[in-house]
Amino acid sequence: MSQLRTVQVLGGGSAGSSAHVGSLAAGLVARGVHVTVCAPAELDHAYDYSGAGARFAPVPRRSDPASVAALRTACTTADVVHAHGSHAAVRAALALGGRRVPLVVTWHARAHAEGARSRLIRLMERRAARAAAVVLGTTSDLVDRARRRGARDARLAPVSAPVPRLPAAAHAGKARAELGLVERPLIISCGSLVPHHGYGTLLDASRLWRDLDPAPLLLLVGEGRERSALQRRIRNEELPVRLVGSRDDRAELLAAADLAVLSSSWEARSVLAQEALRLGVPLVATAVGGVPELVGDAAELVPYGNAEALARVVVRLLGDPRRREEMTAAGLAQAGSWPTEDDTIAQVLSVYDELTQPLAARTR
Repeated sequence: MSQLRTVQVLGGGSAGSSAHVGSLAAGLVARGVHVTVCAPAELDHAYDYSGAGARFAPVPRRSDPASVAALRTACTTADVVHAHGSHAAVRAALALGGRRVPLVVTWHARAHAEGARSRLIRLMERRAARAAAVVLGTTSDLVDRARRRGARDARLAPVSAPVPRLPAAAHAGKARAELGLVERPLIISCGSLVPHHGYGTLLDASRLWRDLDPAPLLLLVGEGRERSALQRRIRNEELPVRLVGSRDDRAELLAAADLAVLSSSWEARSVLAQEALRLGVPLVATAVGGVPELVGDAAELVPYGNAEALARVVVRLLGDPRRREEMTAAGLAQAGSWPTEDDTIAQVLSVYDELTQPLAARTR
């Protein structure tokens, strides 16, 4: 009786997809599946796939012959290959080279690009969708997108971010004290400092609420190429905003906040939204992508790019403790309706079994 063998392929790996592969690898290994993770070496250091019991094969995020050859070697004995993202899917298809090994592709998000690069991304998505035996979309609009790109079989497969450790109340108080906050409201947003996260609009909104007494402090947690430009605006316009970079105590900071804000132009199953609702932090978010599907009625939704609407909702909620309490309860209830990590692993394993029959019938 042979053991089911799967290869998980990551490209650069967003935080959400990289964490998902860690959760998936650990769950599959616990169920007796042999797992190999192929990804850039730095991702194993960050997410410890080896520690989850998977074999780790370092493969750079490139499509040159050497990288494809390394991926081909890792896939030699695979019963099923699972790529995360279109770039990883195209590389996996090249590595398989027409071998009759099922390719599963999970679309965690969509790429953000304009002009010539957007055309390249559409081509890559089309190649990835058509190469896959099954495309798993984490939101309904991603499933629709995969079908438009030519997927033979596209299915909804919501992915839950790993549940954050609930910080003790004392930790939240300590986080506020370290930030120099006593009675001052704290608003937090987390994510890489890149254009599609809408931080320019968020700074515009902070300018509109800075005359409140006391003025709320907006905390941006994350790093990225827009840091210098954002810091320049904060300094020149004297905005009540602080950039704190990437932090290991993100959950403590989030739990200490009065509000969390998601200002992106598009999100699938936003990690920030999931963490905020699970921690009982009221959320204001843009009504884009998979966000309405994810949060239901548990968050206040605003149009993307509308700083006035965003600021208006934030100011209203800061002045309405009862509404924030209602949102906390609704958020916890909504989070309880999401699939668990075990649910996600079970769904993926059922897809593997379906694609590898009669192998699965012999091994289960």
